[in-house]
Order: sequence, then structure tokens, then C-alpha cells
Amino acid sequence: MPRTAEAERNDRALLKAAREVLAIDGVHASVASIAARAGVGIGSLYRRYRSKDELFQHLVEVALDQWTEIAEQAMAKDDPWDGIVHYVTSAVGMGSLAPLAGKVTITAEMAAKNARSDEAFEALVGNAHKAGVLRKDVTLVDVLLIIEQLTKSPLIEQLQQQGRDDMLEAARNAQRRVTAIALAGLRPSDQPMPGEPPGMDLFTERWSSAGSGRS
Repeated sequence: MPRTAEAERNDRALLKAAREVLAIDGVHASVASIAARAGVGIGSLYRRYRSKDELFQHLVEVALDQWTEIAEQAMAKDDPWDGIVHYVTSAVGMGSLAPLAGKVTITAEMAAKNARSDEAFEALVGNAHKAGVLRKDVTLVDVLLIIEQLTKSPLIEQLQQQGRDDMLEAARNAQRRVTAIALAGLRPSDQPMPGEPPGMDLFTERWSSAGSGRS
């Protein structure tokens, strides 16, 4: 295997492992556990990333590109509701980077990618509102918070830790069902939502503390 191909394979494995370890251990995920899960030596990890922070920064950048891509795919759907379903189900399947909030230094590249991702998602939600397929009082932050909540699955994580591979598909199916139930709640309704709509600052402010003392 050529060195470049091997390096790319190792990088994909490291990013996948970092997501999985983050889901279980949160920001306290160790470099050693990430390398072990990826099946690469810790030296290989440090040849690619100078620090855990740099690894996590790249992980966020990749995720932001993926979120932009799925938003663009969603906008291409003929039915705006199908677009919302595509975005939510795809994002839930990607996993959450919320544990990194306030723990990773925001780079200029991350900020730029985040702006593109937000713009694409705002267009998707606006399109769904305009078409009347998304309830008027649901904001884009509501949808983002639903995704964040649905992504965290203690059931799947516990089964993975226990090595119960025989039950994982059933657990993932249960997660898909819960996602579908949540999506049904986004449909237009005469029943008002409780409280005031959350502002974007509720979702983003937690990312701003790193480096002074975001996904």
C-alpha cells in the first residue's frame, strides 16, 4: 500500500475513532484511546496531528463540511419536507461534537466553514417554512437541538461497551424510530410550543470559551 494511501486510511480511521470515543468519554477522551480504537500507533497520530486540540479542530472542520453537504443535498429534494428529514436523519447518524464545545480553540478556518454550514442550513429551514411543511414556530435552533439530543444514545453506547454486537442493529433501529417520532412533531400544528423560541446564542456561546481561559 502506498504511503499516501496508508496515511489517508489512518486519518479516516482516526477521525472515526475520535467521534466514537468522544461519544463515550466526552472531551476527556484520551489520545491513546483514540489511537487504539483506530488501530494505529500513537506515533502515527502525532505525526498527523501535533496535539489533541489539533485533531479535534480537524474533526470539527470535517464535520462542518459534511453538514454543509447534507444541507445542500436536502435543498435539492423536490419536497422541502423530505429535505428536512434528510438533514435530520443524516446529522443524527454523523454523531455529535457537542462535548467539544468550549474545549477546542476556534480557528479562522473553522469559523469560515461554520458560516457556510449555517447559511446552508438556514436556507433549508427557510425553504421548509415557506412551503408550509414545517411548523411556523419551530426555529433552526430548535431543529439543531433536536439533532443534538437524538444523536446521544446511551443504549447504543452501553451495548458497544458491553460488546453486544448482536443487539446493535436493533438499538440503531430504535434510534431511527425515535428520530421519526421527533420529526413528526415538527409538522405544522395548532398546538403552541411552550416558552420563547431559543436564540442562536444558546447554541453557540458555549463554543466561545476555549482559548480565552464550536459543531
